[in-house]
Amino acid sequence: MPTVLLIGREGQLAFELRRCLRPLGQVIALDRRTEPAIDLADGHTVARAVRQVRPDLIVNAAAYTAVDRAESEPDLAYRVNAIAPGLLAEEAKRLGAGLIHYSTDYVFAGDRDRPYREDDPTGPCSVYGCSKLAGEEAIRASGADHWILRTAWVYGHRGKNFLKTMLRLLQERESVRVVADQRGAPTWSRMIAAATALMLARTRLTLRGTTGTYHLTCRGQTTWHGFACEIRRQAIALGILPENAARVQAIATQDYPTPARRPPYSVLDTARVEEVFGVCLPEWQEALALCLEEWPTRPPGDEG
Repeated sequence: MPTVLLIGREGQLAFELRRCLRPLGQVIALDRRTEPAIDLADGHTVARAVRQVRPDLIVNAAAYTAVDRAESEPDLAYRVNAIAPGLLAEEAKRLGAGLIHYSTDYVFAGDRDRPYREDDPTGPCSVYGCSKLAGEEAIRASGADHWILRTAWVYGHRGKNFLKTMLRLLQERESVRVVADQRGAPTWSRMIAAATALMLARTRLTLRGTTGTYHLTCRGQTTWHGFACEIRRQAIALGILPENAARVQAIATQDYPTPARRPPYSVLDTARVEEVFGVCLPEWQEALALCLEEWPTRPPGDEG
């Protein structure tokens, strides 16, 4: 069986990938706590781990995702999001392996009024977005067979994400203020992992001939406020939240200042992944419903 090296183990996307990729080969999931250990902030561990495992495919589901903290930690953000992906790509090229890497809608400026296509000009407005774009560029420059899968507004049962934060705040407060002038496509991590596995199955685990960048999000679009309102509505209907859950109040971005700027519009056009692989994720509301139907009282790995 082919060997798949998965970077990350317990993150919201890595956890789902461990399950979805298992039927396709031997999945070896590594992070800073495993043996061998891999720490994307330490390039020496990256090369050492890849050379020890000698995989047929590398899937990088780890990243520095603290968007606001990145403004004060640019060196760390670049080591993890830019330098490490480049090293993984170089090792993949040396082994003749493929590399799947996940990127973000934040590589765009957000100044469009239509969904961004893969070949649209980039223009990140934060350190996080710049570091992710630099990682993309390093992978392309390596010459390795690769898929760069840009996704957006990722949420799930594990890790820190908007869905979990909203479910908590809607129980704790009388009202929750949420930005209503940023638009994107909320995407369940399970959908990303399942789509990745389907793409690999349809190409027989080879990336050769399909190397490139693809947008992979749920269909449709909304604002953070719209997302919060839908979370509240569905969670009450399922009994996850009480009927008297907090109200959701719409505010402007300027009323909720953050260290990092966010693109006001970052909807991604997914036509290319649908055309090349026949993969189409559901509408974001449908994906949210499926996620909440499985919602446990306290998700595994929830640290609060």
